[in-house]
Order: sequence, then C-alpha cells, then structure tokens
Amino acid sequence: MLGKLSGWDDTIVALATPPGIGAIGLIRLSGEDAIRIVNELFPSKDLGSQASHTLHVGLLRDGDTMLDEVVVALYKAPRSYTGEDVVEISCHGSPFIQEQVIKACIARGARLARAGEFTQRAFLKGKLDLTQAEAVADLIASNTEASQQTALHNIRGGFSHELQELRDKLISFSALIELELDFATEDVEFADREKFYQLINEAEHTTNRLLQSFRLGNVIKNGVSVAIVGKPNAGKSTLLNTLLNENRAIVSEIAGTTRDTIEELINIDGILFRLIDTAGRREGDDVIEAMGVARSREKMRQAGLVVYLFDCSTESLHELRTQVAELESINKNYLLVGNKVDMMSEAQAVKKFAGMNILLISAKTHYHVDELKQILVHQVLQGELDTESTIITNTRHYAALQEVARSLADIRQGLDSKISGDLLAPDIRRCLHFLGEITGEITNEDRLNYIFSKFCIGK
Repeated sequence: MLGKLSGWDDTIVALATPPGIGAIGLIRLSGEDAIRIVNELFPSKDLGSQASHTLHVGLLRDGDTMLDEVVVALYKAPRSYTGEDVVEISCHGSPFIQEQVIKACIARGARLARAGEFTQRAFLKGKLDLTQAEAVADLIASNTEASQQTALHNIRGGFSHELQELRDKLISFSALIELELDFATEDVEFADREKFYQLINEAEHTTNRLLQSFRLGNVIKNGVSVAIVGKPNAGKSTLLNTLLNENRAIVSEIAGTTRDTIEELINIDGILFRLIDTAGRREGDDVIEAMGVARSREKMRQAGLVVYLFDCSTESLHELRTQVAELESINKNYLLVGNKVDMMSEAQAVKKFAGMNILLISAKTHYHVDELKQILVHQVLQGELDTESTIITNTRHYAALQEVARSLADIRQGLDSKISGDLLAPDIRRCLHFLGEITGEITNEDRLNYIFSKFCIGK
C-alpha cells in the first residue's frame, strides 16, 4: 500500500521520549537514508556493515563538534517496527543535546516526523493492520489495567483475526455468486444457499456480540461517571473523601456546605470511576445553593451510575421510595446506599427499609465501604469483563460494525425472499466494504492522516 501513496519514501526523525529533562532521550529515524545519516554522525563504526538488531556505543559528532556519547540501536528493513531501516539514538536527556542531534539529522536529509507517522508507515508496510495501529495509541493512553490488557489483546491481532476470518468466508461466497452471474443463461448455482445461511447466522452473532461489547469498551477506555446524590448532610462529601482516602471535600455539620459539584477520579479493580460529589438536594431561598442543586440534577442526568446516599436515621421509607420512583422515571442505573448505620443498629435499619435493595454503610467509620467499591464495579461491568475476549473501544469500529449489521440483515432478507444472485451481490460487497474499512484494507489517505494525527509525535 505504501507505493500507492505519495510522500512516504523519505527519512523521518523525531524524539520518541517525552520532551524535557530526563536521564535518557531517544531519537528515532526511519527511512532508506536512516543508516547513512547516522553513519555520518557516528565515526566509531560503519553502521552499514553491522548486523540488524545490534547496539553500538560511541561518540556522536557533527563535524568537529562533539554532540554526546550515545548508544545506537540498528534495525534493518524489513525487520523493524516500520518495515524500513530504523535507527534509534539513546543520548543524555538534555533538551539542548536532543535538539542538536535532531538538527544534525535534518541537515543531512531527514525531516521531522508528523504525529503517528512511524506507526502509519508500519501500517502502510503491512506490519500492522489499522485496528492494531489504533490499539498502539490506546495502549499509550491506557491508565488502568483493563484498558492496558484490552489494547494488548487488539495489538496481538485478536480483533483483526475475528474480522479477517469472517471477511474471507464472505469473499469466498461473493466470488461464487459473482461466478453465477457469468453463467446466468445456464441456470446454475455455485453458491450453496444453506451454507450461506449458516455463514450469515455466524456473522450476525459475531457482529452483535462485538456491538454489545462497545458499552463495556467505553467504560474500560473512558471510565464511568458516578453521581453521589442525596439530601444535605447525608454524608456525600464524607463518602467521597473515604473512597479517595483523602480530604478532598469540605465536611461539616452545616447543611448545604457543598454548593457546587466536586469531581475526582478513582481506579477500582482496573476501572476508572469519575466520582461526582453533588450539592444536597433541597429547596430554599439561597440563590447560590439553588444553582448548585440545579447543577447536581444535571450531573445526575448525565451520570452513568447514580449513588443515592441517605441518612438511615432520618430518611423515611416513603421518602426513599419517592427517590427511587424519580430515578426510575429517568431510566437511571442507580444504587441505594444507606449511610450512618453507626448511628443506629444495622438490624433496625434492615427492618426500617424492609423490601428495599440497599447497602448499609458508615462513610465515617469505613464500615462496608470496600463492599460498596465491589458493588460499583459489578454494577458497571455486570460480570462481563474478560480482557482476553475482543472488546470494542473505538467509535470508528462501532460505526462500521453497525453498517456491517445492516448489510447482513439485508442479505438475510434477500435469502428469505429467494432473490437472484445479482441482487444479493451488492449487499455482500457493501458488507465486505465496511469490514475492510475497520482493518484498513479499504481506506483513503485523508482518513489515515486523520486517524494517525491523534498519535503522539515519535510513535
């Protein structure tokens, strides 16, 4: 595919480590002149005569100016990340030294790499498909174990394998149906319709499973927002502080202390939760407090999960049922948590709220707070997390799979109606088109540039 696109036959250079002062800075070059350029700066050895996948220690010089003592890593095409000749220079982590080395490389014919250009070249050289390339970006951006493992699964080709297997089978049937068209006057049937039915069933099952995984994938990749709502002095800020294990929110006995929403991130069992402490829900004449309550309601509507926190000692069963009715009316995923169980016996609280599915805690004494964390994870994941199975985390993949599902439905309808192969063929081609879009077998330069522009420079 590389040869079909222009501007990919030069040599690029970029800093592959984060900018700023550090122990080591890594400068990466890729392209047909990468070895020649570094060779001119590295008089210690003739890199062109060295074996691939070797390290070389020596001085880096720009003419008579010594730049640094470095380690040069050599990866010769096609056995490299990009499929091209790649040289990596490990120098000391001074921004000044890094700048001088990059300038010296540019002076000898390299150019600064664009964002994601190394990975884009790897894709164009067939080292990665598009789903694997995007998984590289996801891995770099991962901030939980779940997102890390999901990205690694896709880098290893888990998602690609499922799609490729499906696409190969569809291509085979498509070819047979196209062949039937060439012999239309002979009234022959090359494609077994019964086997085609089975294939469509399998394809629909796979596609629907992948589409359903997107909700979970979105949670893994972006986390889930949890709005902690309740009346003033229910203990919302105390619960936030307890979950975070720090005094993030101001706590007092004065009702309405929290006037605005407070948001903090917490990692529980590999899932990122965005906890939102909201203003206590009550009516009053205080304009500022009223604005806080209005904002709380908005956060509640936007949240993926609502924790309704109430004081066991003051909340009535009728009040709790009213709150439940409100949450169910807006179709919210919610959790009822009774706080301050230390102020009354747990047996009394259970009897008081009999028939209600609630968790009794004490945010102040940390009683059952660990259980609350586990329930939060279960409520979000519903036992679905398996990072060894394919989970869709990319919106582009989700949109393309929706088109695949529509195409498969049209194919099935056509088979049910016993329409001819010439009418089935366009739906099959459309299905193959969207499958190819996901893996990058069908794409265009503008779309590729957009996808890889979201990568970091040097990768």
